[in-house]
Amino acid sequence: MAATPPPLHLVIFPYMAQGHTIPLLDISKAFAIRGLKVVIITTPSNAPFIVSETSNHPNISLSIIPFPRVPELPEGCENTADLPSMALLSTFIEAIKKMKQPFEGVLGDMIDDGHPPICVISDFFLSWTLDSCRSLGIPRIVSHGMGALPMAICKSLTLLPLRTKPSTDLDHLELPNLKLPFTLLKADIPEGLLDSDPNDPFARIIVETGEADINSWGVLVNSFEELEGDHVGAFESFYFNDAKAYCLGPLFLYDKLKQEVEAEKVQMQSYSYIKWLEKQAGSDGSAVIYISFGTQAHLSDDQLDEIAFGLEMAEHPFIWVVRSRTWAAPEGWKERVKEKGLVLHDWADQRSILSHPATGGFLSHCGWNSMLESISMGVPLLAWPMLGISDQELNAKFIVLGWGAGLMMPHRGDGGEKIMTVGRDVICDRVNELMGGGKGRKARERAQALGKMARGAVEKGGSSDKKLDQLIDQLSNKMENLDQFKATFLV
Repeated sequence: MAATPPPLHLVIFPYMAQGHTIPLLDISKAFAIRGLKVVIITTPSNAPFIVSETSNHPNISLSIIPFPRVPELPEGCENTADLPSMALLSTFIEAIKKMKQPFEGVLGDMIDDGHPPICVISDFFLSWTLDSCRSLGIPRIVSHGMGALPMAICKSLTLLPLRTKPSTDLDHLELPNLKLPFTLLKADIPEGLLDSDPNDPFARIIVETGEADINSWGVLVNSFEELEGDHVGAFESFYFNDAKAYCLGPLFLYDKLKQEVEAEKVQMQSYSYIKWLEKQAGSDGSAVIYISFGTQAHLSDDQLDEIAFGLEMAEHPFIWVVRSRTWAAPEGWKERVKEKGLVLHDWADQRSILSHPATGGFLSHCGWNSMLESISMGVPLLAWPMLGISDQELNAKFIVLGWGAGLMMPHRGDGGEKIMTVGRDVICDRVNELMGGGKGRKARERAQALGKMARGAVEKGGSSDKKLDQLIDQLSNKMENLDQFKATFLV
């Protein structure tokens, strides 16, 4: 009787930001359920959260390495959520480079123990992992936390001749190698990509990470063929060595362990906001609008006031996650909306809120994870991009204009400039249109159709499910060929 082959091992190294980490924890579980041994590399302060998310999976283990001490960062600051200011982002990314030696130590120990990883999946910002992987003969797969189309647009911009670059926010951008489902304007582009200062530290980081990116063995994309298949080929054309982009998402939808699903159901029922949603799930159906702008958007107190008054005027039930530490609700407002609204200041399980049948809309900053979670649950978006340095403007246009699964919050003036404070009347009108207007109904129908496709992609035989099996087979065969080569020629 033939001996059972040892399980395959792989390493996952997330960037220390929740939006980057969570999708990689989701794919870790998908690999683990398929019988692979997954080692997640992280730091002491980030470990408890990762353990809480993966503890039910015996095939997942952690390797904890120290976070470098640098004088510019507060002690214990090991995640972008802990940064006192985003002005320290470049300092944070530079500090992470000092983790290279302990990272290589983890890989070396795995090789010495007879369990060389079939690959390392590491974040875009951990560009230095490419050199480490190459020196040890391990394929590096890069993860961005963005969709294929937004990434392809960003990469196309680096090839634009200087004479074609726009000067005003409303100037159109023509990208001859991409077929876009919307008109692209300069205002849609992440800050710094078109007019970066070569002396700016973050601009240098983007150049550095971009070079490592296109030289990686492959790219993990948290998306699915039905959503972005038309753009994958164009995206892959920017990579060297015939690297492939693997659309494996939506990563959070992969089947979980049975006991994990049951535990989550019990846990969800204990959340106060789920109990509140249950009370709203009456004859009106999907009546609740959920509002959250992620962990890194910083809204002024004036803007938060306008949102508060706009929600009150709209008179739809709402759950609003407010992450500001300084904002106090306008006097009397909480009393007036207590029957309709629920304001949360702490962490909330966004996926459980979006999956609840009472939730019918999502006012969102349109980070890729949030957008993907919303459409996967069939919930249309009211898109309000916040961070100029990210892909949020592109995501918003893609889902609203490309797929029709949402509406856009007017957030720019006639000249394309960002409106500093969007008024309560505008907020009220858009919320009412999304939740009860004709355009909102069409957006809901499109979101529900996309949700069906998203769920089908990760089911057995779906596009993402088959792509994940294909990736494992390719990496396994690559490892077997390497072992054969060593046995033949390196004895």
